[in-house]
Amino acid sequence: MDAVRVALLREVLAGTEWLEATRRFAGTLRASVGPHGGGLLLVGSEEYEPWHLAAHLDDEAAWSGLPELSPTLVRHRVRPGEPAHLAVGLGRIESARRGETLLVVVPGAPGGGLLERVHDARRAGATVLALDGGDRDLHALAHDALAVPGGLIPPVTAQDPAAGPPDGGRPAGPPGSEIGLDTVQHLVSAAAGENRLPPPRGRRGFRERLTGFVEQLTVPPPTRW
Repeated sequence: MDAVRVALLREVLAGTEWLEATRRFAGTLRASVGPHGGGLLLVGSEEYEPWHLAAHLDDEAAWSGLPELSPTLVRHRVRPGEPAHLAVGLGRIESARRGETLLVVVPGAPGGGLLERVHDARRAGATVLALDGGDRDLHALAHDALAVPGGLIPPVTAQDPAAGPPDGGRPAGPPGSEIGLDTVQHLVSAAAGENRLPPPRGRRGFRERLTGFVEQLTVPPPTRW
């Protein structure tokens, strides 16, 4: 149901700057890992691992036929006996090279140790992208960044496709709007996997577009997360 949720979120956020901002950032991500890229590394902080984004990107890679979007999740702590795709430690960032892309996703401060590794990866030629709360030091290292202030938009459920914010208004766009990092990750991953631009607003009704999303989910690909 993630595609349905994304469709609902886009409807709620229509008219704000968030749709353009997330699509722009997704475009940078997709271009950096393109067919000739060297792979996508995804890392969070010691306190926050971007599991959901890893799973969403993995799904988008399968659905869209873009295997380069499938990330390698880099972890601060790896426990003995974990499967190979969950056993990649911070040393992988130290070995990052030109052509590879490092996506850093952190809601707060990334920490000095991670910043040092990100700095080294950039010096080695890797493309650095940041999806975070607006850390100044991380943004100074990133080739492109999308800052997400704290807070959450009102919940949207598939049972009420026309639902919007409880007060009848729409969330304001960045900067300063109330939208959470998890929500933005949904939008970025979905936009990165899109094979075509969405139809102009007004050409198709929302329920018709929602039906199209649901039809795409008839045979979902397996996920490793």
